Amino acid sequence: APGVFQLASLLVELDSSDEASRILCADALYQMGRGEEAHRLLALALSRNPHRAPVLARLALLQLKRGFVYDGNQLLKRVIRIGDSSCLLPILDIFQDEDRKLLQSHCRWRALAILKGKQEG
Repeated sequence: APGVFQLASLLVELDSSDEASRILCADALYQMGRGEEAHRLLALALSRNPHRAPVLARLALLQLKRGFVYDGNQLLKRVIRIGDSSCLLPILDIFQDEDRKLLQSHCRWRALAILKGKQEG
């Protein structure tokens, strides 16, 4: 992860508008346990392009990890509204096992709550 971070940082320096390099940099920061820095980098990327599902999905996980369930839900809803949930599978390869389980249980809990609400309605 440190080598990937250094390479991605150099790529961002060469082209500050390269979103893929920013995402790669954020993923490396996350892998190194520097979630707050990854969050700041992703928030900056999101401010430049608010409709990027890969950025939204990563931010959702970081929000859930920080205990901000409402914010995480809102970000996941935006991913769903955009219609590009294909970004979730590759991201799961990056997430640490405990965070994958957190996201899985959270999504399962939300899905059950939605289904229960529809059954009652």
